[in-house]
Amino acid sequence: MAVIVTGAAGFIGMHVCERLLGRGERVIGVDNFNTYYDPALKEARAARLLAHRGFEMARMDIADAPTMEALVRRAAPPVVVHLAAQAGVRYSLDNPFAYERSNLAGHLSVLEACRRHTGLKQLVYASSSSVYGDRPLNAAGFSEDDPVDAPASLYAATKRAAELMSITYSKLYGLPQTGLRFFTVYGPWGRPDMAYFSFTEKILAGRPIDVFGEGRMARDFTYIDDIVDGIMGVIDKPAEPAEHRLFNIGNNRPVGLMDMIDVLEHALGRAAEKHMLPMQPGDVTATFADISRLQALTGYAPQVTIDEGLPRFVAWRRQWHSADSSSRL
Repeated sequence: MAVIVTGAAGFIGMHVCERLLGRGERVIGVDNFNTYYDPALKEARAARLLAHRGFEMARMDIADAPTMEALVRRAAPPVVVHLAAQAGVRYSLDNPFAYERSNLAGHLSVLEACRRHTGLKQLVYASSSSVYGDRPLNAAGFSEDDPVDAPASLYAATKRAAELMSITYSKLYGLPQTGLRFFTVYGPWGRPDMAYFSFTEKILAGRPIDVFGEGRMARDFTYIDDIVDGIMGVIDKPAEPAEHRLFNIGNNRPVGLMDMIDVLEHALGRAAEKHMLPMQPGDVTATFADISRLQALTGYAPQVTIDEGLPRFVAWRRQWHSADSSSRL
C-alpha cells in the first residue's frame, strides 16, 4: 500500500518512513524543509529515505490546501501519517504566526484532503504532551482523560486545537482518526533545538549550558525506536469509521533534568558548566505519560531507558559530525 507521511524530513517522520519502507510499503513523504533548524540535517534525512526505491518526496507546504488535496487524490493512500508541525515552545513566543500556519491551517488542510478521499482507512496524527499544561507529577502519570484546558504555551494551544478539529471531522464526516500525544522524543537524527541535543553541542564546545527551572524539571524521555513501535501499532489497529482516538505515547518513566545531564556527561566523557536559571515562559515543570491505553490496544512496551538511549544518540552525533566535517574537506 502507499502511505503518505507528512514531516518526512523531520526527526520522527524519517524514522517512521524507514520502518514503513523496511516492511515493503510504498511511502510518499511530504516536507517543506523550513529553516526552523539547519535544513542540512533535514536534507540528510531525506537523502537516506530517497535511497529506498519505494520512497518519493513531495516538497510542499501542508497549509497549501489545493496541493495537499491533489497529492492525496493522486496517491489514494489507505493511511496518512500526519507528523508535520511547527515545533518548539520557546520559538512560539517570538514567531506565533508560524504556528498558526503549520499547526492550525496545515492540520485543517490535511483533514480536508483526507475527508474527501473515500478510500482512507485512517488518519494518524501527532499531538503533544504539552496539551496537559503545567501540573504536578502523580503516581499514575498524565491520563488521556485528564483536563486539557490550560495550555502553558501557544504551541500547546495549537496542538489542542488540532485535536478538537480532528474530533469534529470524525463526527461530521466519519473520518477515522488516531491522535498521539508524544512525550519528549529523543535519539539519533533528533532535533537540534531539543535540550539533550543543544546541551551536547555546548558541552563538546566547552560552553556553559543554561539549566532552566533551577534543574528541578522532569521529562518522560522516550527513545525514537519505542515511539515508532507505538505509531506502527496504531497503524496496524486502525480506528473504526467515525471514531476518534487519543493515546499518550511515552516511556512512563519521568527523568529529572539533572539526571539527564548526568547521563549525558558520562556518555560524552566531559562535565558541563551549568548556569542555573528560573523557568522560562511556556515551560512546564514535568511530564509523565500514562501509557496503559496504548498498551491495551497494541501491546506497546517501551524498552529503551535514558541510560541506553542517550549514549546511542552521542554515538550517532559523533559519527554525524565526523561525516559532516569530511564532506567539507
